[in-house]
Amino acid sequence: MDELLLDVQSIVKRFGGLTAVRNVSLQIKHGMIASLIGPNGAGKTTFFNCVTGFYEPEEGDIRFKGHSIKGLRPDQIAKHGISRTYQNIRLFSGMTVLENILVGMHTQLKSTPLGSIFGTRPMYQEERESLKKAMALLDYVGLEGSGDLLAENLPYGMQRRLEIARALASEPSLLLLDEPTAGMNPNETDVMMNFIRRLRDERDLTIFLIEHDMKLVMTISDQVSVMDYGAKISEGTPSYVQRDPRVIEAYLGAMVEEEDTAS
Repeated sequence: MDELLLDVQSIVKRFGGLTAVRNVSLQIKHGMIASLIGPNGAGKTTFFNCVTGFYEPEEGDIRFKGHSIKGLRPDQIAKHGISRTYQNIRLFSGMTVLENILVGMHTQLKSTPLGSIFGTRPMYQEERESLKKAMALLDYVGLEGSGDLLAENLPYGMQRRLEIARALASEPSLLLLDEPTAGMNPNETDVMMNFIRRLRDERDLTIFLIEHDMKLVMTISDQVSVMDYGAKISEGTPSYVQRDPRVIEAYLGAMVEEEDTAS
């Protein structure tokens, strides 16, 4: 974990008069599982969108493997080795499970439009290899035998896994997961937690996730960063963050209050 993979330096993102991300710096080393937590509206997904090129920050820089990726398009950033999932599942619902994974491979394909028009041998070879890789990913995420199903017909938990498979299809070195257990019951959450560990350990991935399930965050994270009102208010090991008075006041304390009110 000594190699610095992602280095976000003092980024600021504004929407009109609203500053959604306020001078946030964050570093993630190779092999980490890092989590970003905070109340709803804290700026977490906006931060993700800056890292993945959906938004360009007005200030600061974002460096990946030592090179600035600020201002690059999402597809260019994906080609550099960063892939992501979304808080609200964004599959191509009218396409099959297998087709969704193949779409995720587009940044790795080398065939040219002319190759597709004339049906060259390299194009057909790449097509066969892509299908083989897609089938292997189906098996890896537990969707074997589902390749011909429409994505919209999968159960919710399997749609989450398909979205991860599509992200893996671009062969990333950094995988961003935006609330991967949203809408899951405790058993499904435990299964996803173990799956995230497998992704890191078996595929040499660095993982950066936004998550509200504190059990998952505190169990699997090497580093936890906390945002509130667009600013980073704490960062460190799970045990450190749990004891930080600023985190207790801004986030964990609010959760306790909600539980007390509910009871």
